Amino acid sequence: METKRQRQVAELVKRNFSIVLQEIGVYIYGSQPLVTVTEVKMSSDLGLAKIYLSIWNTDNKQAVLLQLEEEAPRLRTALANRLKRHVRRIPNIGIYEDETIDEMYRVETLFNRLHEEDQMGTAEEE
Repeated sequence: METKRQRQVAELVKRNFSIVLQEIGVYIYGSQPLVTVTEVKMSSDLGLAKIYLSIWNTDNKQAVLLQLEEEAPRLRTALANRLKRHVRRIPNIGIYEDETIDEMYRVETLFNRLHEEDQMGTAEEE
């Protein structure tokens, strides 16, 4: 279970990392991909921030993630400049892809296909 402080620092990291991506993201992965911070989870000692990103408008999401991981020290430094007045210790960052939205679209497509094939049943059958 997350503590109140973990949630506070996670929100602080989320907001500031989003700004960092707006400022220097275009130099890392270009202007085509749209990268959004969806969630940040902090470790119990606040030493690690797991940053989950949603990546759109590109066919190769893995390439964008690899570029971000290569530039992690640069991103952490930019994040540190924004957080230094708010936290004692700047957390290390781990970058992960958030596949929640992709999974949602996959399930929605599956339901639509079942509905078109008349395999969903009707509301009266319940």
